[in-house]
Amino acid sequence: MKKVLLLLSFVAFLGACSSSDSSSDSSGDGFNRTAMLTNWADNIIIPSFENYQTKVTTLQTAVTAFNAAPSTTELETVRTAWLEAYKAFQHASIFEIGKAEELALVSCTNVYPTNTSGISANISSGTYNLALLSQYDKQGFPAVDYMINGLGADDATIVTYYTSNTDAAKYKQYLTDLVGKLKSNADAIVNDWNGSYRTTFVNSNGNSVGSSVNRMVNIFVKNYEKNVRAGKVGIPAGIFSSGTTYTNKVEAYYKNDVSKVLLNEAVKATQDFFNGKHFNSATTGEGLKTYLTYLNVVKDGQQLSTIINNQFTTIYAANALLDDSFSNQVLTDNSKMLEAYDELQRNVTFFKTDMMPALNITVDYVDADGD
Repeated sequence: MKKVLLLLSFVAFLGACSSSDSSSDSSGDGFNRTAMLTNWADNIIIPSFENYQTKVTTLQTAVTAFNAAPSTTELETVRTAWLEAYKAFQHASIFEIGKAEELALVSCTNVYPTNTSGISANISSGTYNLALLSQYDKQGFPAVDYMINGLGADDATIVTYYTSNTDAAKYKQYLTDLVGKLKSNADAIVNDWNGSYRTTFVNSNGNSVGSSVNRMVNIFVKNYEKNVRAGKVGIPAGIFSSGTTYTNKVEAYYKNDVSKVLLNEAVKATQDFFNGKHFNSATTGEGLKTYLTYLNVVKDGQQLSTIINNQFTTIYAANALLDDSFSNQVLTDNSKMLEAYDELQRNVTFFKTDMMPALNITVDYVDADGD
């Protein structure tokens, strides 16, 4: 009997140990990961997605009004709503986890340059399935950009595509479907966070590879490295093409004067998340900055969190020298784009080489460009 009791006690002990990763607040360093995950979920992620949902809803309303009575005035209203939603996306796109990962949010929302010939083929045929991977470059904000800014040389000509053009009804339908896809994805993600996923996210507070902190940090750094540093600056500047620049591989190519606006919005979103700053508020809570400070992570005699925030200041200064149109910038003085890239890259190094090892988090994504 004593042997049985001893065996049962041992099994119970093993069970307690095996479950510690999902109930512990830290990786053994004493930092309260639950508090950080709660701040992330309640004060940053969910509000960011809800704001994005609101902006996309406004865009959908504007498109409905434009399609009902196409005019240059209504077109301008659509453009304003499109840019506001695009800016909101810069904040939400960081958090491609949960339903957003399932929906491949970034891929079906912001692949650029958009495929104009594919868009024209879709409109002409009237048959397309935006859920297919092959349709990623024919939808999202870049596709809407083309539909409201790129169809003609002036506003009056663009409006004719929705009025007197033979396929006017199909153009209206395609624009409706593009925005409808943005809205349905935003709704699904917000519903997921406000449903059971928020609890699942916060409760996964251990230090396994699949825990919320480890996954979110990887997703955060990957977004900054690939979508912000490389996508917005490095690719058009020719960093990955032996110096060949691309005037068309910029965000909002057809609007063509908001490249810097979208870049700075994305950089701000990145810095705010690092600092644990509540969305659209001056309040800060537990985040990567407080985690590094708690661990007293020092580099060259200075707090790593301070170094990273100082580098963000340097990034903004480099960005301020850029033209509003990155298409123009790579043509007139690409050296400023290269300088901006270099400053963005420095925080990639601080994140991956210094921050992640200090937090005992392994990079889990492929680093194809060697950075």
